[in-house]
Formats: sequence, structure tokens, C-alpha cells
Amino acid sequence: MSNEKRQIAILGSTGSIGTQALDVIREHADLFEVYALTANNNVELLIRQAQEFLPEMVVIANESKYEPLKAALAHLPIKVWAGEEALSQVVQAEPIQMVLTAMVGYSGLKPTISAIRAGKTIALANKETLVVAGELITQLAIENRTPILPVDSEHSAIFQCLAGESDNPIEKIILTASGGPFRTFSKEQLAAVTKEAALKHPNWSMGAKITIDSASMMNKGFEMIEAKWLFDVTTEQIQIVVHPQSIIHSMVQFSDSSIKAQMGLPDMRLPIQYALAYPNRIFSNFERLKFNKFPILSFEEPDTCKFRNLELAYEAVRKGGNMPCILNAANEIAVAAFLKDKTSFLNMSDGIEKTMQQVPFIASPDLNDYIQTDAEARAKAKEFFN
Repeated sequence: MSNEKRQIAILGSTGSIGTQALDVIREHADLFEVYALTANNNVELLIRQAQEFLPEMVVIANESKYEPLKAALAHLPIKVWAGEEALSQVVQAEPIQMVLTAMVGYSGLKPTISAIRAGKTIALANKETLVVAGELITQLAIENRTPILPVDSEHSAIFQCLAGESDNPIEKIILTASGGPFRTFSKEQLAAVTKEAALKHPNWSMGAKITIDSASMMNKGFEMIEAKWLFDVTTEQIQIVVHPQSIIHSMVQFSDSSIKAQMGLPDMRLPIQYALAYPNRIFSNFERLKFNKFPILSFEEPDTCKFRNLELAYEAVRKGGNMPCILNAANEIAVAAFLKDKTSFLNMSDGIEKTMQQVPFIASPDLNDYIQTDAEARAKAKEFFN
């Protein structure tokens, strides 16, 4: 890497990915510098982060939290902004070289588009951006010659497997899934699942929304859609396999039948660090994998009858257009309802399916269509879950 520190903006610095990215930056302060930090609501943690890393700017999306943020940082040379529009403006700042998009859900779409148009390298941890508007985002990235580096552990694994493969065609991508905490449950057991149980992932430490998505397998459906756009493959070229140990993070099969796998202990700091330092591999003090601790690595087919969200994701991406946008919006409302004890675990799929049937389909949406579709789908889903 060059002697100059890489200037990084972190969208969603107070969430699970954001805080782990700051762990990596703290460990490699000689290589990386935080230029901007943003959060939605968690003003207390954002203040502490700003005081430690002294970025040029901080943004709180929730405007009601602006005054306490500004007051707490008044003695420091930090620009303080508020509001959703400010998120899209901050990423355009000239010195920023890389934008880590670690916001949760649909909220990451507009700032990511803004960063791509400004020519910033994107470290993509917000999979919903490609789920909602994959065609639009990939086209914009091509037009602006903007690299998109995947941060999801599975997509980072695929990206790493493709390193050095040049134009060798991909025959198949094999996305691994832990299966979540309810992999062995019957449908009857799933019907009685509580949010407390769903929030306990067996292998990964993640935020609440993605943990529920993982338990319902929607997360894997989203990752399948994301992989289609990131790696320019068809859905028929993506196979999902359940791998409960979460040691193999994903695989790529080539036309000569050879399969490459990327392996390691489940630690999100590794794919975050790989994206931040790309194309270099830099030292880490992360725990090393000892094979004798994992004498058996097992694989099985996902059960789409029990975990219907996975089938709904395939249905959405096959239909294309604005259907994945509808899927995502309905899922965000479903997960919020489940976390507030307003719906059951299995009922989330019913509400998502109903929303997909009721919101008008648009075959070739533009950005305004996506914005309108998202609003309509949320309204329909809220009718179902309230």
C-alpha cells in the first residue's frame, strides 16, 4: 500500500459491521484514517467514536439527535451534519477514497448511489442495496468505473476465490449457509419460535435485523440475489448449501470441475479488513483455524418448505424488475413486527408473499420507481402486520 493513509467514510459506524471496521482501523492506524462517520440513532456511541477517531465530519440521520451531537463535539474541529440528505452529501467529499456502506436495509441505497457517482470505491456491507436495485447499481458502477468490493463473508469468500482467475468462466457459485439456530426444527417448533431464541445465532455476532434474517433464511436469499449482480451470473449458477460449522464461507466451481473454497473461523473482521486493504493482505491477530477442532465439515440441502423466505427470494429474482425491492421492503416490515412481538416467526413469510402479490409489478424500474415501490410495499406490509 502507498505511504498515504487510506481515507475512509463509514456509513453506519455504530452498527455491528461499523464497530468491527473501527476495530480494524484502530489496529492499523498507520494504514487507514476515518474521514467521516454516520449513524442513524445511536448518538451516544457516535459521540464516543468521533472523540476517539476525530473524523472531519459526522452525520446523524435522525435530526432530533443533532443538538446533543453538536454540543458534545463543539470543542473539536469536526463538522456535524444531520438528516438523510446529509448522508448522500458527506460521501462526495473529495479526500474520501473508500466508502464502507454498513447501514441496515433500504436506507443504504441513496448514499451508495451518491458515493458511486462521486467515484468512490465501495466496500459493500449493505446487501439490500443490490437486492433492491441490483441492475441500476451495477450499471452506475460500470459507468463511473467504481469498484464494488464485497464485505459480506460469503461474497468476500467468492471474491477471494476469483482472485487470479482472470477471465476463467465461473461454472457455479456455492453459497454456504449456517442454517441458523432452527435448522433442525420441525414446522410445529418453528411456529412457536420467540424473538429471544431467534436472536441467538450459533456462529456469528451480528445486528438484530440480520440475525433474524439469518434465522428465517431470508439473509441467504438476499445473498443469492447480491451474488447474481456482483459476479454477473444467473440464479441457476448459484447453489445454496447448508454448512452448520461456518468454516467454509463459500466456494466457486470452474469449468474444469475444480472447486476453490475460502475458509476461516467466523469473524467478520477478516472480510472487512480484506476489503479495506484490497488488493493487499495485511497482518491480523485474529484467531487462527485449527483443523483438529473441526474434524467434520458437513453439508446439506436447505429446506425451502420450512424456510419459505428462501423460495420467495428465488421467486423475486426470477421475476426481476421491482420484485426484489418489494421483497426487501416487506421483509423489513416483517422483521420489525416480529421484533415487537406483533407477528409470529412463520407468519413473516405469509406477509411478505401477500405484499409481493399486491404491489404493482414494474419490469424496468428507474430510481423513482424503486423509491415509490419501496413506499407502497411498506404500506401494504404494515396493513398485514398491524
